[in-house]
Amino acid sequence: MSGAESVDAVVVGSGPNGLTAAAVLADAGWDVLVLEAADEPGGAVRTAELTEPGFRHDLFSAFHPLGAASPPLRALELERHGLRWRHAPQVLAHVLPDDRVAVLSRDPERTADSLDGFARGDGHRWQALHRQFREIRDDLLQALLTPFPPVRAGTRLLRSLGVGGALRSARTLTMPARRFVDEMFDGEGAKLLIAGNAQHTDLGPDQSASAVFGWLLCMLGQDIGFPVPEGGAGSLAAALVRRVESAGGQVRCSQRVERVLVEHGAAVGVRTAGGATVRAKVVLADVPAPTLLLDLVGAEHLPPTVVRDLRRFQWDDATLKVDWALRGPIPWRNRDAAGAGTVHLGVDLNGLATATNDLRCGRVPEHPFLLMGQMTTADPTRSPAGTETAWAYTHLPHDQDWTAEELVRVADRVEAVVERHAPGFKDLVVGRFVAGPPHLESVNPSLVGGSINQGTSGIHQQLVFRPTPGLGRADTVVPGLFLAGASAHPGGGVHGAAGANAARAALASRSWYGPAYRAGVRAALRAITS
Repeated sequence: MSGAESVDAVVVGSGPNGLTAAAVLADAGWDVLVLEAADEPGGAVRTAELTEPGFRHDLFSAFHPLGAASPPLRALELERHGLRWRHAPQVLAHVLPDDRVAVLSRDPERTADSLDGFARGDGHRWQALHRQFREIRDDLLQALLTPFPPVRAGTRLLRSLGVGGALRSARTLTMPARRFVDEMFDGEGAKLLIAGNAQHTDLGPDQSASAVFGWLLCMLGQDIGFPVPEGGAGSLAAALVRRVESAGGQVRCSQRVERVLVEHGAAVGVRTAGGATVRAKVVLADVPAPTLLLDLVGAEHLPPTVVRDLRRFQWDDATLKVDWALRGPIPWRNRDAAGAGTVHLGVDLNGLATATNDLRCGRVPEHPFLLMGQMTTADPTRSPAGTETAWAYTHLPHDQDWTAEELVRVADRVEAVVERHAPGFKDLVVGRFVAGPPHLESVNPSLVGGSINQGTSGIHQQLVFRPTPGLGRADTVVPGLFLAGASAHPGGGVHGAAGANAARAALASRSWYGPAYRAGVRAALRAITS
């Protein structure tokens, strides 16, 4: 391998996790190189004019409550590198089948008034829930986003909550959303805000752990909103790239890594599809765990138990996304939906459960749940004045082959749901783009089969079970190789935590106590995989 380029760390993939990892390492003085297969950085955080000139569409992720709240991303001070957050007048609206609307607003009184319209007293109960969240928010986010077990943040949480409070919180972590909201609220409005937000994962209202996902997103929405980067999600990626480069790191696009090089059982670099070799002390990969370990490393370098576990890896639901360029704002029948950046619609609580059951049975839901974005409402730079850039996505069964005709039929059904709640919507459409699972994966191979969270959010594949039974950390069974993507703990979402965790693990492995760290990790992994 004479003549190979040599760096301290090579990062495979330039999604927000990969770029966060690169920034943390570069800040530590390491020589860092990020290799990205696509012709532009960002992974699932990218923006383009898909429909008509002047209409900017986020290709994948759009709203970023976790990004704005995430300790790893906040520590990077991306605002100094061009990032500017924008907010819609209201955070979220859930439109019920009968056109009643539950509104989540950054103004607690506005939220309370909306929820009291469904059941008197629910507004007060919501505000109490939010006050409890505010008291533990910082320690909670640290605990959720750092490697498992979260010793320091967990200890602080225990002190704040007390033993009884900690036990009740642990119970909440395991609860289905339906049970949680039935215990907390009387009216449909509050219940649907939490259960609907749980649907940002692949968990229905009757599945364990769906409560905590819905609760967390709602509380973040109440606290900081669902902000969007001005100019498009790609602005967040651009700020991350500038942050990496300002610390001395490099980001190269159109460089697809086809192999992680393994010598004497350890990762020593990568080889690109173009034949270039990059030697490195450590390799960090912002790609799904099965792709990294089975394809880029190879089963021959893995214990049989790990290979078996990876072949059992469960993806989350597939996704169909429809983008629209609209000549005017969406004409909602109930105007309470007009000012919300994010809109949920299509079904009530039982409808959420039915749609989830259809997906589990391999069926396209007859009555789908839609998650919509009114992007110009949130950020006026997204389209010409007086117009609207909008999108909606819905879940589809995973591991199915989709023809273009089938996807168009589903897109038409999605459009019909919007038209039912906003008569005249179809007449406003001047451009439409349909992205089904094959297209999503072709643009970003990490979205395997159209899965947007790199694995189910089910409790059986979280914490020490993510991506396979292990340590709940970024370390892999191949020394020198660290999993920095969303299939590692803490999972999906634009928060950079998986990348930051991987970077810190890499730093620890090469520190003065590195030999002891590496020996401890090897012993633990040997016990798990034997």
